[in-house]
Amino acid sequence: MEAKLKVGILGFGTVGSGVIHILEEHAEKISQITGYQVSVKKVLVRDLEKNRRYETKGFSLTTEPTDILTDPEISVVVEVMGSIEPAREYILQALQAGKHVVTANKDLIALHGDELIAVAQANKCDLFYEASVAGGIPILRTIVNGLAADKIQKVMGIVNGTTNFMLTKMKTEKRTYEDVLKEAQDLGFAEADPTSDVDGIDAARKMVILTRLAFGMNVDLSDVDTVGIRGIAPRDMEVAEQLKYVIKLVGTAEEKNGSVAVNVGPVLLPKYHPMAGVNNENNAVFVTGAAAGETMYYGPGAGELPTATSVVSDIITVAKNSKLGTNGNAFNSYQHDTKQTPPDEIFSKYYMRIVMDDKTGTFLKLTQIFAESGVGFDKILQEPLDDYTATVVVVTHVTSKAQLEQAISRVELEPQMQMQAKYQVVEG
Repeated sequence: MEAKLKVGILGFGTVGSGVIHILEEHAEKISQITGYQVSVKKVLVRDLEKNRRYETKGFSLTTEPTDILTDPEISVVVEVMGSIEPAREYILQALQAGKHVVTANKDLIALHGDELIAVAQANKCDLFYEASVAGGIPILRTIVNGLAADKIQKVMGIVNGTTNFMLTKMKTEKRTYEDVLKEAQDLGFAEADPTSDVDGIDAARKMVILTRLAFGMNVDLSDVDTVGIRGIAPRDMEVAEQLKYVIKLVGTAEEKNGSVAVNVGPVLLPKYHPMAGVNNENNAVFVTGAAAGETMYYGPGAGELPTATSVVSDIITVAKNSKLGTNGNAFNSYQHDTKQTPPDEIFSKYYMRIVMDDKTGTFLKLTQIFAESGVGFDKILQEPLDDYTATVVVVTHVTSKAQLEQAISRVELEPQMQMQAKYQVVEG
């Protein structure tokens, strides 16, 4: 008789519904792969009376988390309720009760991952979180397993579908930030309070997780240099197009001499770069390894079934580990001392848009400031804004972050110059 593996789910929203759907639809395949009949026993909900898309066949609903966390028959707890608390407390209780945990909660893993991983190991439980980054793209397991033999040098990602949708609309339809934000909210891609997405916080949390797995380093959210997309104007889109670039919100983690630099912000990607064609709500992660070179992983970054697929893949891994008796090993055991790359060792090209008084000597002053900071110009565009002011766009040569910051701090002291935008530029 086939062994049974009972699952409890915390949350019956979009992803929770998708998990139930996939476990039911793919039951035979999952059974053959794992040797278990995997089924959901109980689901935690806020409201028992609410109408739901899926019938509650074969499982019961409860409003009491202890019904799941203390049920001896349930060996895997799936957390898809979101938020930090009480999700953290429920996961801790599940692990301490000897239950394996699968979560899609990127905020929780980014902020409290170390604590949860330690408790999981102490209780010989699995803790998996593939769905926390890039939805249906199996990027975490690819880094941990598929690229385990390689030394990863750099990870770049379009890991927020909301902002990628908005930037795609701004570029293709020549619309303003405010206009496309409203559409994203109307379509359900953006929350009523879009701060986490548009200010880059969601992407930064995902980069914390990717950095931990790719480089074994635990960076804090405060260590991620984070800029969102609010300041991107149609003019920036037009100039990028003119210079054969595309603007995307990109998270980057790069290792150099045993240290790591992690940042999130608008980036100008050359049109021929593989990530430049990643549009709408899709995600992509571009990995550079010493041996494998450049590889890219692309797909839907959110949504019911893509995200649920990653959750169910984690449940399958728990089941396989249970068969082999190998539960309790960390998702990623690679660890390295965490060290931040200093600004004088971080190099890039940069795009800047500056509004300045249109009078003799002002542009000369600007070039002197950058020259004295050791920053050279690769491209310069200047055009009148009105009778008294001009817009100057510069793309620098490769320069250090320290040199650029020195130049910008001097520009900001000049009353006749206003820095409007500063973005990284990727070549190759």
